[in-house]
Amino acid sequence: MLKNLPQSVSTFSGDIDGILYFIYAIVGFFFVATEGYIVYSLVRYRRKDGVKARYETGETWREMRWIIGIVIVVTVLDFVIDSKGAGVWAKVKENFPEGDVRIKVVAQQFSWTFVYPGADGQFDTRDDLTVPRVLHVPIHSKIRLILTSKDVIHSFFLPEVRLKQDILPGRQINAWFEATRTGTFNLFCSELCGLGHTKMLGSLEVQEPADYERWLAETTKEQLE
Repeated sequence: MLKNLPQSVSTFSGDIDGILYFIYAIVGFFFVATEGYIVYSLVRYRRKDGVKARYETGETWREMRWIIGIVIVVTVLDFVIDSKGAGVWAKVKENFPEGDVRIKVVAQQFSWTFVYPGADGQFDTRDDLTVPRVLHVPIHSKIRLILTSKDVIHSFFLPEVRLKQDILPGRQINAWFEATRTGTFNLFCSELCGLGHTKMLGSLEVQEPADYERWLAETTKEQLE
């Protein structure tokens, strides 16, 4: 496993990591092959006493074979990566489940606000539950997010979940995830949104279902009092 990736805490993060590892492997192979050939050439064709340098004209067809061969290899790899990535893209960005829990995410300079529907199951009603900065969700539940912005372009980024989605003012954008581990995880805005951009931090709190329901009931009661 590569050590530079955050821990994986969602059902689709492993699929995304798989694509990254595949790309790393391809890039690593070409890096080693290219640098290896450069080292070989430096040794093989180094200056030697008593040996004169020889001028050689280029051979168009030989040069073209190298170019065409590399283009074919890169094109095939492109199709392979695209075919692997298309399924993951559809899973994360297109095939949205209905969601066991629906939450509206409101971004604004420079904070996050999370809105949970009340007993009526509808947003923008009096019994909405509004929570700043901390996104509470139950583990092993499909979380449907409705992303909105009050001012400029923001970007909702949960690195451990492998979820990143730009948020545009005037639009409601859907996203989803299902957490597989409990704990507290990072939430960032990854779009430069103003002078206070670096302060736009939040967190994801993944809880056991019973703990989540207890938190939901207690927080709702506090807001109603």
